[in-house]
Amino acid sequence: MTAAGRRSRALRRRPWLILFGVLLLAFVAWFLYLDLTVTRKFDGRRWDLPAQVYARPLELYAGLALRRESLEQELGRLGYRKIGSRPTRPGEFSASQHAVELKTRAFRFWDQEQDAQLLRVDFAAGRIARLTDGRANVPIARVDPLLMGSIFPTHGEDRLVVSPEETPALLEAALKVVEDRRFDSHYGVDPRALFRAIFVNLRSGELVQGGSTLTQQLVKNYFLDNRRSLWRKIREAAMALILELHYEKDDLLNAYVNEIYMGQDGSRAIHGFGLASQYYFSRPLAELETHQLALLVALVKGPTYYDPWRHPERARERRDLVLQLMAGGEVISPAESQSAAAQSLDTWDREASGVSYYPAYLQRVRAQLADQYRDEDLTSTGLRVFTALDPGVQATAEARLADGLVRLDRRDGAAAVKLSGAVVVIDAKSGEATAIVGDRRSGYEGFNRALDARRPVGSLVKPAVYLAALQAKRHTLASTIADEPLAVTLENGDTWSPGNYSGETHGEVTLLRALAESFNLATVRVGLDVGVRGVADTLIALGAPDDIDAFPSLLLGSVELTPLEVAQIYGTLANIGFRMPVRAVRSVVDSQGQPLERYPMAIEQVTDPAATFQLNQALVEVMQRGTGRSALGILPSDLVVAGKTGTSDEYRDSWFAGFSGDHVMVVWVGYDDNRPTGLTGASGALMIWSSIMKELRGASYAAPLPARLENRWIEYETGLMARPDCADVVELALPPDLRLGAKPGCAPRRGLFRWLDEVFN
Repeated sequence: MTAAGRRSRALRRRPWLILFGVLLLAFVAWFLYLDLTVTRKFDGRRWDLPAQVYARPLELYAGLALRRESLEQELGRLGYRKIGSRPTRPGEFSASQHAVELKTRAFRFWDQEQDAQLLRVDFAAGRIARLTDGRANVPIARVDPLLMGSIFPTHGEDRLVVSPEETPALLEAALKVVEDRRFDSHYGVDPRALFRAIFVNLRSGELVQGGSTLTQQLVKNYFLDNRRSLWRKIREAAMALILELHYEKDDLLNAYVNEIYMGQDGSRAIHGFGLASQYYFSRPLAELETHQLALLVALVKGPTYYDPWRHPERARERRDLVLQLMAGGEVISPAESQSAAAQSLDTWDREASGVSYYPAYLQRVRAQLADQYRDEDLTSTGLRVFTALDPGVQATAEARLADGLVRLDRRDGAAAVKLSGAVVVIDAKSGEATAIVGDRRSGYEGFNRALDARRPVGSLVKPAVYLAALQAKRHTLASTIADEPLAVTLENGDTWSPGNYSGETHGEVTLLRALAESFNLATVRVGLDVGVRGVADTLIALGAPDDIDAFPSLLLGSVELTPLEVAQIYGTLANIGFRMPVRAVRSVVDSQGQPLERYPMAIEQVTDPAATFQLNQALVEVMQRGTGRSALGILPSDLVVAGKTGTSDEYRDSWFAGFSGDHVMVVWVGYDDNRPTGLTGASGALMIWSSIMKELRGASYAAPLPARLENRWIEYETGLMARPDCADVVELALPPDLRLGAKPGCAPRRGLFRWLDEVFN
């Protein structure tokens, strides 16, 4: 028999050798494919890094209107820890009756990197009297801003990546002793740990330890799904071995720290210890104490089951077990373990702090960024976005809207359908949006009424009618107009016959009174005199969309606008005709801190300043003696504000828009299904607006008198000149050459001869 024949016969006798060879080749091919897959993904961009969105940083300087309590609240929102002695570590502060000492955190802003700094802030009369660093005066200082949210991908994963240098050594040691004691010596899979876990669990009668190594847990979270099968366990072990062959232990541990699932916040999945530290404690990971780090390690076993807010007893029991294991592994001493176990869970009281997730504001941020950035850029490249959101203003707006709607719901007992509402607040000087509330529920991620609810604005449109008349110089606020019935023939031949809400008429009234008391008939006459197209153009110039139809019903507010669009219009009025687009974003930097985009203030004069100044005087009178006068019982007596109520047909929408020297604010109240509310602008939205404005403690509205105008005293109802000591008079800025009659028996003493000259010449 030939040698070839003998080999063939041997192979036929041993078919298992062929099978073994085939299986071996298949395994090698599979392992190589797995190796390529694992290393390619791990060497590339390991995570989609959502854009981190920050609120405005609080700037401190001598003279700033800021109370000590407000600064303490701000520091509380930022997770600063109040101590009884002088702060020595970043994120600490102490407070006395008239001063606050704080150690700021290091932070990279869009324009510079700021080191941690010790500051002393002295207060007097509701302002910062002095700002020092312990040695000398400090001109200005910034506190690190609140991380208000992220723009995360559709899969919902959010994380705040920390480097090995930013990870506390105590956390790394705790993870090893609790989750994987032989992490530093095994090769991805640890049979000894598996058998030890089985023994410990049987002895304790509960699942105390798991058999998976940290590397296997990383593979499970990073590469695999949650399905349980033998094949999945085999792949998990193989991938763990591949990671251990290619990467250093420190790299794997850092990946674990950033990848592991740590909890759920609505649609947002909290991944990694960096974000978990902010989510549970509102503090950077590096600032956490032993008992807090132990709680985070405890959550690894089951973030939902051990949720410290929903299940505090479970969470504490698990945390204390982690502390015992840390002491047993000589990570901390027994005394330190006992001391840490005596601490409360110490999680962040999100409700008391007034801080929430800000989906309504984030929607505006995304809209502003949409022109420059793709969704992929915003959800995966680690951009840092700095916004104008003021956490204090936002918290106040959220709380007062919710409280106000609850009170309004109780008018007729428990309502089956709850009222909805929205609030927009912008900075009167810069046009930046400082607060956006899209629902009565703080942190609601659904329909955003502040940006997307288009509703008829009612009488909010009337200032544009009177401004158009003032700009055309066809009327002044002292002019009179008939508040009497009229009929308007429309283009289709129909007749439109508007009426006043009260059903009454008032004869000849001044334009001032007609606007202050919101008389419909007088307003329609003024608008028709100017021209409906002129009113529409004025609205568009102020900031309304440019597709407004110039129908006569526009004069009484048939146009549908969102609260944000109304805020744009009234922001232009607050700035005496200078329009500044409402902005949410100030600056964008990349993941390395390099500036990408700045959004500076853009100003355009769109209406006549003198005419707008006069209009605003009338809006102040709205609050003094018109439809907004009920706010006088809520607002501070020395606070001057201007504004206008708005009510749509059949009381379906309740609006109020107005401004102080610091804030422009719009409030809308209504039902989502458009049913009547039974509320006017004064009985609904104004009450909420006033409660918010009261807490904001802004400066009074004031503007310099334009050179083309001079102040005169007139009678409110007739527009006749009068003395300041006469009854029912008001001081108005009017053109110097305007000829006015005088109120009988109350003619001005000063300027009498000039008045006689006007009468006889």
